[in-house]
Amino acid sequence: IVVTGGADQLWKTWALPDGNILRTGTGHTGWLSGCCFRPSGTQLVTSSGDTTVRIWDLARAGCILTLKGHARAVQDCSWYSCGDIVASASMDSTSKIWDVNSGKCRYTMRGHKDSVNSIEFLPFSSTILTSSADKTLSLWDYR
Repeated sequence: IVVTGGADQLWKTWALPDGNILRTGTGHTGWLSGCCFRPSGTQLVTSSGDTTVRIWDLARAGCILTLKGHARAVQDCSWYSCGDIVASASMDSTSKIWDVNSGKCRYTMRGHKDSVNSIEFLPFSSTILTSSADKTLSLWDYR
């Protein structure tokens, strides 16, 4: 199974190798820029041009949590390998760490001078890698 998101404001899960659409999710009001499965495979996180990050229940294809706090479009998202934390990267030059259980932003990472375009947790560590339009990469310890 793979997941895609696009300018049509939808995310879709696809079965491989046949390419059949399994689920479609609606709710964002802007283009989708990132999609990432929860490590358990039961949920999905998406990021969007509508400045939000959303958590989806894959069994229902329904949004169960909307995370708000970025001032501009959210470019990317990532799910922590141990489960209850997601990260987001935004055109507002910040990245955020979100606690999925409380729905709150735990940290806002500032340091890039331009849009943060990608974010990724390094596997089984507290280190996050971000890349920015300011032509830099940064490593962060989210603790």
